Amino acid sequence: MPPNLPVDQSMPRENEQITKSDDRLQAFNDLLNEGTLAQVGRELHELHPAEVAHLLESLPHEQRDVVWDLVSPSQEGDILLQVNDEVRERLIRRMDSSELVAATAGLETDELADILSDFPDAVTEQVLQAMDIQHRLRLEAVMSYPEDTAGGLMNTDTITVRADIDLDVVQRYLRRIGEIPEMTDQLIVTNRKNQYLGQLALTDLLTKDPDTPVAELMTRDQEGIDANMSETDVAHLFEKRDLISAPVVDEEGKLLGRITIDDVVDVIRDEAEHNIMSMAGLSEEDDMFAPVVTSSRRRTVWLGINLLTALLASWVIGQFDATIEKLVALAVLMPIVASMGGIAGNQTLTLMIRGIAMGQVSKSNARRLLNKELLVGILNGMIWALVVAAVVIFWFGDYQLGAIIAAAMLINLIVAALAGATIPLVLKRLGIDPALAGGVVLTTVTDVIGFLSFLGLAALVLT
Repeated sequence: MPPNLPVDQSMPRENEQITKSDDRLQAFNDLLNEGTLAQVGRELHELHPAEVAHLLESLPHEQRDVVWDLVSPSQEGDILLQVNDEVRERLIRRMDSSELVAATAGLETDELADILSDFPDAVTEQVLQAMDIQHRLRLEAVMSYPEDTAGGLMNTDTITVRADIDLDVVQRYLRRIGEIPEMTDQLIVTNRKNQYLGQLALTDLLTKDPDTPVAELMTRDQEGIDANMSETDVAHLFEKRDLISAPVVDEEGKLLGRITIDDVVDVIRDEAEHNIMSMAGLSEEDDMFAPVVTSSRRRTVWLGINLLTALLASWVIGQFDATIEKLVALAVLMPIVASMGGIAGNQTLTLMIRGIAMGQVSKSNARRLLNKELLVGILNGMIWALVVAAVVIFWFGDYQLGAIIAAAMLINLIVAALAGATIPLVLKRLGIDPALAGGVVLTTVTDVIGFLSFLGLAALVLT
C-alpha cells in the first residue's frame, strides 16, 4: 500500500492515543494507591471534562469516589454530561442540592435539558426558579420534547435576522450583541412571525458588499428540521449534507432552535456503542464497575434465553441419537454445519442491521436485497459444500458421508442467508431492536436447521 494513504498515517496516531489513555489511567491508579491526592487533583485540573469522565468510568467505585471529590466544582456539570447514565446517577447521589445547582452554571440549554432529567425534582425546581423567564421558557421548550428527538437535541441559542435588511445592519447588530454562539456558521433568517425562511452564511456576511440585502444572499434550499424527527434521522441528515448546524422548526414552520454538529457526534457515538453492546444483550449505559449482583442480574435474562435455544438444538440432536451411535463421525462433523451457517447468517444479519440503522433498507428495496442475499447464500453454499465434502471424503473415505454434509451445508447456508435478511425486518416491525435480539434468534435458526438437515439426511441415507 502506498505510504501516503491516510489510513497508514492515522493508525499510528490512533494507537498512540490509546497508549496515552492507558498510561494516564495507570498513572492515576498509581497516584491513588500511593495516596498522593494533591497530585491527583492537579492532574485532574489539567484534563478536559471528557477525559475526566472517561477516567471516572474506568475506575472502581472506591477510587471513583475519591477522584470525584477532587474534581473542581466548575467542571462538575460538564463531567456529569459526559459520563454514562449509571455513573451519573451514582455521582449525583453523592452531591447535595447546592452542589447540583452549582453544577448547572454555564451549561447550554440543551445540556441542561439532558442533565436535569436525572436530578431530584426539588433540585430541578431550584434550577428553574434561579433562571430568568426567557431562559426558563427556552429550557421548558426543549424539555417538552423527548430527548431522542430533534427537539430534545436542539439548543435555543439562535441568532435570527430579517430578509429585508442589508448586511451592514446585520454586522452592526452582531457588534452590538458582542458575541455569537459556538458552532455558528449560518445566521437564521425568519419573518416577523418567527417562521423560518432560510440561512445567511457568515462567509457571505463578511465578504459581500455591506449594502447587499440579506434576501439576495440567503439560501433557501435547506429545510428546517421537524422538532419531532428522531435523533437517528437527524444524524443521517447531518452526515449526508455535511452540516455544521441546522435549524429546528415546529409544525407551523416557526423557529424553535438549532442543532449543532457536536451534539450529532454524540448521537453517532451513542448509536455505535448501543449496537455493539446490544449484540451481547447489554446496555451502553451500564457501569463497567457495577456491583457483581447487579451485573449478574442484567446478564441472566439473555443467558437464560440462550440456554433455552441451546436446549432446543440439543433436543434436535437427541432425536437422532440412534443414528449418531451407529456412525461416530456424525458427532465429529455436525458442529461444522451449524458453525458455518452461524457465520454466514451473522454476515447477512450485520449488513441488514447496519442498513436499517442507516435508513438504507425499506419496503421498496427489501425484496431485492433478500433475493440478492439468497443468491449469495446459494453461491457460498455450493462452494463450501464442495470444499467440506472433499475434506470429509479424504478424512473418512466415505463418499456418502461427504455428499450428506455437502447437502446439509448448502441447505443451512441458504437458510442462514434468508434468516439473516428477514429476522431484522420482522423484529423491527414488531418494535424489537434487531441489534438486541437478532443474534439470539439467528443462532437458534442456524443451529436447529444445521443439526436437523445433517442428522436428518444421515438418518435417511445411512440407516
